[in-house]
Amino acid sequence: MYTAPTFVGSRVSLEALSLQHVGELVAAANEDRSTYGFTYVPAETDSMVEYVRTLIADREAGRAVPFVQRRLADDNVVGCTRFMNPYRWFGRGDVDDPFPDEVEIGGTWLAASAQRTGVNLEAKLLLLTFAFEHWGVGRVAICTDARNERSRRAITGIGAELDGVLHRHRPSTTPGEEGTLRDSALYSVTAERWPLVRDRLESSLAMHEI
Repeated sequence: MYTAPTFVGSRVSLEALSLQHVGELVAAANEDRSTYGFTYVPAETDSMVEYVRTLIADREAGRAVPFVQRRLADDNVVGCTRFMNPYRWFGRGDVDDPFPDEVEIGGTWLAASAQRTGVNLEAKLLLLTFAFEHWGVGRVAICTDARNERSRRAITGIGAELDGVLHRHRPSTTPGEEGTLRDSALYSVTAERWPLVRDRLESSLAMHEI
């Protein structure tokens, strides 16, 4: 899969994930873990190394493009996000046209201090802009555990529409549920709706002080 460049906004930059980020990610993950009930966020250095290596392997295999989220106000790494599950429906993906027709944004988590600050909104704007305006995708998917009401509110808050709930859709990332399958709430932003979503995100960001 295409390796995206660093994206820079006014609040956050998205940088290609590397093992050099492990220490900063561990610090971010341990600010306050109370919001990670449905999300796997490693707390220890060894598990974070494994997490990062897995995502790097996914990048090398073309399955994902993982980023760290760096807060510009203090230059601290405050979480992760990624493009994942690219689909190519019309023969795209060769040397002449390496871009996907559809992609998912997921694997997102933020340190407690970065939540509800506009960082997530801007990161989504940066990723969606690249997906629609550079890759030319027709659809961006965003999925979450169907029980995760906090995440579902955040997804609808950016303007994504609910496509439905898929039962036993993918492995659960809820601690203690390893080896089980979760129900996923599936949302999407389509190319037709992207201008409306872009305007909504830009308006929402204008309401947050930098």
